[in-house]
Amino acid sequence: MTAQYTGLAAAAEKVKLIAAEHAAEADATRRLAPEVVEALREAGFARHFVAAERGGSEGTFAELTEAVLSVGQGCSAAAWCASLSAFSSRFAGLLPEQGHDEIWASGPDTFVVTGQPPMGKGTAVDGGHRLSGRWIYVSGVDFADWALLCGMVGDEGRFFALPRKDFTVLETWDSVGMKATSSHSVVVDDVFVPSHLSFGRADLITGTSWSPVPSHNVPFQAVGGLTFAAPAVGAAMGALDACAAVLSGKKQSVTSAVDLVRASGQVESAKLLVQQNAKVLDDREFTPAAMARNERNVAYAAEVLVDAVGGLVRAAGTSGLAEGGALQRFWRDVVSCSSHVALRYETASVRTYPASLYG
Repeated sequence: MTAQYTGLAAAAEKVKLIAAEHAAEADATRRLAPEVVEALREAGFARHFVAAERGGSEGTFAELTEAVLSVGQGCSAAAWCASLSAFSSRFAGLLPEQGHDEIWASGPDTFVVTGQPPMGKGTAVDGGHRLSGRWIYVSGVDFADWALLCGMVGDEGRFFALPRKDFTVLETWDSVGMKATSSHSVVVDDVFVPSHLSFGRADLITGTSWSPVPSHNVPFQAVGGLTFAAPAVGAAMGALDACAAVLSGKKQSVTSAVDLVRASGQVESAKLLVQQNAKVLDDREFTPAAMARNERNVAYAAEVLVDAVGGLVRAAGTSGLAEGGALQRFWRDVVSCSSHVALRYETASVRTYPASLYG
């Protein structure tokens, strides 16, 4: 497939600088600065997978990945929200056409957030469903325009799109890392959701949509945690830069030099793996072997990134742990990113990758 570049990767360089300027503040206040949120919107993350007929970019997974890596070097939380805003809009692409009319009525830069686990309950009524529930870890919800939330209707999982006025946010996110992702809880209390703002969870799993946009028709397994792995790689790249800044001009021991060299190789290998995953998606290589490899790639990347940032902290020594310094923030953020359930071997890859090797 020929890549169609949208300019997102170039725009992300500006976002990186703005996000880096506000990163310490975001870590302290536990929220992204308004300037950073606006920069993400202007750069085009939310519209990256939106249909061109809605004013969107219909961009590639490869360009989004490069853009997220870039932002992550400046601020891990900004990269996380950038990635999830793009992938959440991709999920919204599975809604019926009338749902597209509503979500993107005012333009393609609507910020959509997602609660993927089926933590709510829907009841079928005339014209749609009534939905109630509480969803945890809904990243970016502080500045969300819409939330896409999964609930059970009998034995069927369904996603429901709700505008900001129809849900309540509880500030429950208290992690020591990725503090500014606003990964709070969302509460819905018996809200009516019309049929055109809902779709079956099975459509997300199989990647089945009426939409002709290629990115709207991708099996969920193929994505393989790329949404979460790319910000982690970007953050580790930022940690490498921060460690180099701490060590610059200092006399280094052989031990710290070895830690630095090893960590640089680990970060680079993780970057290559997530880039390989993005290429699989853009090339539409949805074979069992390729999709299983994507799942393995992100789990392995998360593992080596945690080791890498630990090595960078060792290499920098006490100076790297200064509370106002960037290295300790990136270290906490990478460890937090890598704890995500989608980046664990036991979640998916142990069920799929060995079978692909056995044939």
